[in-house]
Amino acid sequence: MNTITRKKSIITNKSNLEHLYTFKNFPVFFGCTNNDIHNDVKADMSWSICPESGVIQLDKLIPLDILYQEQHVDGTGPTWEKYYNDFAQYIIKKKPKNILEIGGGAGKLADIVIESTVDTDWTMAEPNPLHDETDRIKLIPKFFNDKFKYIGSVDTIVFSQVMEHAYDPNEFLLSIAKFLKTGNKLVFAYPNLKLWLEKKYTNAINFEHTFFLTDYFVDYLLQKHGFKITDKTFYNEHSIFYVAEKINKPRVDVKFENKYVEYKKIFNEFIQYHQQLVKDLNTKIEKFDGKVYLFGAHIFSQYLFEFGLNKSKVSGLLDNSPLKIGKRLYGTNYIVDNPTIIKEDNKVGIILKVGIYRDEIFKQLKQLNPNIVIFE
Repeated sequence: MNTITRKKSIITNKSNLEHLYTFKNFPVFFGCTNNDIHNDVKADMSWSICPESGVIQLDKLIPLDILYQEQHVDGTGPTWEKYYNDFAQYIIKKKPKNILEIGGGAGKLADIVIESTVDTDWTMAEPNPLHDETDRIKLIPKFFNDKFKYIGSVDTIVFSQVMEHAYDPNEFLLSIAKFLKTGNKLVFAYPNLKLWLEKKYTNAINFEHTFFLTDYFVDYLLQKHGFKITDKTFYNEHSIFYVAEKINKPRVDVKFENKYVEYKKIFNEFIQYHQQLVKDLNTKIEKFDGKVYLFGAHIFSQYLFEFGLNKSKVSGLLDNSPLKIGKRLYGTNYIVDNPTIIKEDNKVGIILKVGIYRDEIFKQLKQLNPNIVIFE
């Protein structure tokens, strides 16, 4: 597999990146698969920082057809359900009529908005759709980029958890700016990655989240590419909601503050935390006299394994997603089980490092089996 080299800072466009850390032979896909393990691909996940802006980014990118080989996100669980409902209501309040959604996956946002309105039409540009076309929800099974064509009417572009995946956020926003007319709106949400990385969540940066996207740089990029921010809402500890309006002329005087010292410290603390965490977890599970499961058939588990979690002590993987149960977590030999398998086990431990979803899953596991031991 040939990776895509990214030599220049996505903020300054200069080739003076400073290397931070490399994860050797990291799985390139974060989902689960039915394919043979011999077909799994791994690559070095190498991170650098721009000394003049502080933006942290991958040096080498995975080709899109490999990175997104299957749909692996279905928004399972109460946290995601609340998020989709709340973001849908946020969109509805802006009174859009003809929406183009970039991404969309299972179409949860589209369904909520369409069911809650009578005069809204929705088109989804999604290379791996998990939704059928309806009278009011149209599908275009393609990536959105500078070559994207659509002859229908659009007054609002929407996307959820997409911008942090862009290989070049400048090209991404420039393509959107060219697509929209003056006065049209861009309504989007993306994860609060600064908070997530500060809290040491392993789904903050990875092969899909190819740069450390913070609201500071989102504000800068929007203004640089001809958008006026009309609303910015911090949503719990999950995401940041934005509304931006396309204006006539991009600003040419937009400046940014260098976040190098602050962001490098956050990144290094993330690495050091997990190095120590895995040592501690290995000690705990080595002493535990019972089965040990790891929750989260996703990047959460892959990161722990890459930091050195002792696989010989992990009996299996658990996950709630119907997309994953019965499949194998990419990059591992583990077939994913439904958490209900722990119900009757009198001595079972579960490693639980799942970011913002910790509380809901902790509660679920304790309800299934009050005697389980949680390792964190």
